[in-house]
Amino acid sequence: MNDVAVVCRELGCGAAIRTPSGVIYKPLADEDQKVLIQDVNCTGVEENLIQCEQDEDVYSCSHNEDAGAKCEFPETVQLVGGPGRCKGRVEVKHKGQWGTVCKAGWNLSAAKVVCRQLGCGRAILTQRCCSKSTQGQGPIWLSEVSCSGKEADLEDCPSGLWGKNNCTHDEDTWVECEDPFQLRLVGGESKCSGRLEVLHKGEWGTVCDDGWGEKEEQVVCKQLGCGEPVFVSAKDRRRFGFGNGRIWLDDVYCSGQEQSLEQCRHRFWGHHNCNHREDVAVDCLELCDRVRNIILTFLVLDLQVQSDLYFLMGP
Repeated sequence: MNDVAVVCRELGCGAAIRTPSGVIYKPLADEDQKVLIQDVNCTGVEENLIQCEQDEDVYSCSHNEDAGAKCEFPETVQLVGGPGRCKGRVEVKHKGQWGTVCKAGWNLSAAKVVCRQLGCGRAILTQRCCSKSTQGQGPIWLSEVSCSGKEADLEDCPSGLWGKNNCTHDEDTWVECEDPFQLRLVGGESKCSGRLEVLHKGEWGTVCDDGWGEKEEQVVCKQLGCGEPVFVSAKDRRRFGFGNGRIWLDDVYCSGQEQSLEQCRHRFWGHHNCNHREDVAVDCLELCDRVRNIILTFLVLDLQVQSDLYFLMGP
């Protein structure tokens, strides 16, 4: 975690969250790409990774051992006063102080940027605050914000000068996003195996297997932080049980490069021609299984080498 803390600091991200294996992120490193350092040992206070103790004489690492890092997003925008963190009055942080955003120039494209930046679902509403209880206090930092909707951060959008506007808090902006996209595997022995369910409008529902394949499973396993998917036959799928209630997704199509199933194409939520006997089930290798498989592969290779030497040289 000390090493990840330095990486997050150097990248201008938030606090270190965890130290995942780098192999869960696709695409993987090219086979001919060099592994430059190993045995990194940071105290956690360094400004750059290069300042940490490390070994540049790399001789024992493969890309199966690539390191990963997960950091918090820096808090520069928030939604307050609503039911949950994905609905509320838009506020941005400037010079260490939170302030509001004027509705002048604001549109749904800007709301999309906010929802994406906060890790929420798609933007479903943007409006001017309509009651005293939802209005902000203090500075009104931004107005005339003009986003295309493709920006990663609200600060990337053109706007008027910070703090220079003729707005009042009657014009504070209110945005509502869908809740963050969540999925889970149910009925298996771990989080990496089971019947696929997704959360929509506060209700868990299943996914129909029409068009479902290996690329879609790769995205699910990646999003859950698990290993590669393992084929599940129709017979084996029954051991996870059939779902009940809503069937949320059908005709899902992924390229395999997406970081979340939410980024894949699908029918409108709740539109399908399926029953629960067609519920998707996914079985991913857990990371410990992947490590075990790597070790077993090396053991088999080692035994083969010993066998060949015995054959060539005798006992």
